[in-house]
Amino acid sequence: MKCQNTMERKSILNKTGVEYGDYTINHVLGCSHGCLYPCYAFMMAKRFGNVKGYESWIKPTIVKNVIELLEKELPRKKDKIKTVHLCFTTDPFMYKYNDICKLSLEIIKKVNSYGIPVTALTKGALPIELVNYSKENSYGITLISLDENFRKKIEPGAAPYKERIKSLKKLHEAGCKTWVSIEPYPTPNIIDQDFIKILEAIKFVDKIIFGRLHYNKKVSDYKDYKEYYNNLANQVISFCEENNINYHIKNKTIT
Repeated sequence: MKCQNTMERKSILNKTGVEYGDYTINHVLGCSHGCLYPCYAFMMAKRFGNVKGYESWIKPTIVKNVIELLEKELPRKKDKIKTVHLCFTTDPFMYKYNDICKLSLEIIKKVNSYGIPVTALTKGALPIELVNYSKENSYGITLISLDENFRKKIEPGAAPYKERIKSLKKLHEAGCKTWVSIEPYPTPNIIDQDFIKILEAIKFVDKIIFGRLHYNKKVSDYKDYKEYYNNLANQVISFCEENNINYHIKNKTIT
């Protein structure tokens, strides 16, 4: 597939306070994955009038002048930047959108040419071409389940879970830094699943990030949801320590 819509922006490198990536690039408006957690990025885009609604959100618009902007901004900002993250309000490897994936690779190559490492997170499939880029980069997937029926309901346009894991493992085996974001993880009244089985499926990675589900009333409807997330966070910590994996528990997950 290919994006039908394009747009231009006046700037592209944005400062962020998030733990992975002190700067970010969001070179697409919208996301075809159409996640229904609900998606915070969609809620903000709708609130500020950047998209009219869900149907326009899932039809991505590509920023066509992103490389031109980077050529202007990177020389000025390079000494301030530690890492650049792709992406916080969209997906750099949107499933089956070859033009978005190609542009993301161009962006990574451009950022790396200034000696700046990139982190990338996707619900799509990570392209094998990433093995040719800086070994200081790190590549991740979002994984909150192994149940494809659940994925089709909650992340309808995203890549199947097995495909995500397979693409990540190939990069890991080729010597790339890999990680998984288990966020936003649902409570059992949304889906009851074997958490350890999910952890075992990604045992090969270098880092695991774990976070709870927000903005969903069903979470607070679940009795003892705070204790539930505390227990899962402890399982992540124990699993990672036993398997020599780095970890990070997101803010407000443990209470």
